[in-house]
Amino acid sequence: MEFFCYHRDRPASGALRDDMLEKHWAYMDGYADRMIARGPTFSAGEDTPTGSVHIVDLPDAPAARAFAFDEPNYQTGVYRDVLLRRWRNLLGRTMWDFPGGRTGGDRYLVLGLGPGTQDDLVVPPDRDELIAYGPLLSDDGVTQVGTAVLLRAPDPDAARTVLDAGRYAAVEVHDWQFGGRPS
Repeated sequence: MEFFCYHRDRPASGALRDDMLEKHWAYMDGYADRMIARGPTFSAGEDTPTGSVHIVDLPDAPAARAFAFDEPNYQTGVYRDVLLRRWRNLLGRTMWDFPGGRTGGDRYLVLGLGPGTQDDLVVPPDRDELIAYGPLLSDDGVTQVGTAVLLRAPDPDAARTVLDAGRYAAVEVHDWQFGGRPS
């Protein structure tokens, strides 16, 4: 089962986040073979982290909850909240398979929150700019409760157009970058 996990940072937790970096990476190393995508979000146009995205393939919902809530940054108070949802990988690839590579261009997380429609289960035609794309699902995996997209785009407004805002209660756009240990 695939799960989308977005830990949102608590305000003013940057120093603690920095202190926990190695513990965070060590924890995530244990899930490396199950990662579909990962990486931090940032304040618009800044280097200030605002959260951390992980899309991971795990056996079941209890394993996903353990993944999200045993994470060292969560345990020490870096994160203020967690969005954890079943997810379906409509691209059938990981971020490491993204044709655009790890660098070059601006990257974004776009979240459509609310039910969306069946149209959102069809991958948009500009697939080469999509890093990850899929519906956020209810715990039983039946009901669509949103959509999560990682993509390369020229700016946040262009990124937002990947989802039809009229289909959601809210659409969020966050600066995002490929995560993991630096090479």
